[in-house]
Amino acid sequence: MGQRSADAHFIVMMIPHHDGAIAMAELALQRSKRPEIRRLAEKIRTSQSQENAQMRRWYRQWYGSDVPTWPGPGWGQGMGMRGGMGMGMPGFSTSLDALRRAPDFDRAFLEQMIAHHRMGVMMASHAEWGTVHPELRELEAAMVRVQSEEIDQMARWYRQWFGTANR
Repeated sequence: MGQRSADAHFIVMMIPHHDGAIAMAELALQRSKRPEIRRLAEKIRTSQSQENAQMRRWYRQWYGSDVPTWPGPGWGQGMGMRGGMGMGMPGFSTSLDALRRAPDFDRAFLEQMIAHHRMGVMMASHAEWGTVHPELRELEAAMVRVQSEEIDQMARWYRQWFGTANR
């Protein structure tokens, strides 16, 4: 797999990861009792939907086809995606159903979104090293910056509202 495929691989893996965050954000818009979380959820839904659309456009432009559904041949088989939400990646386990059923939705949302964003930051920062297209490298750097800021904000809320540090 050459440099060209490193960019393709990142896009193929990040879109379903973003889809997972978007699904969690949509659930937060319905279930959260806190306006701060609803505002953050709207921001996540909007920004990550726009990033997915941009990555799909680049993929078509650079590779001449639509983004294949992950996992596909050669795209991280066996990573155990759950329900197509991009949240069953190694080192990260969550379930949209568990979040849906959580008795304290806001607490569970913060725990899961912090973990989800940490995985996204790790994916984007590692991808930056091998990225060929400068516009994708800029997007990856922006993902790292924005999601790191959101992690910090969510961790502050978690401490403020629940009196403990997030695990």
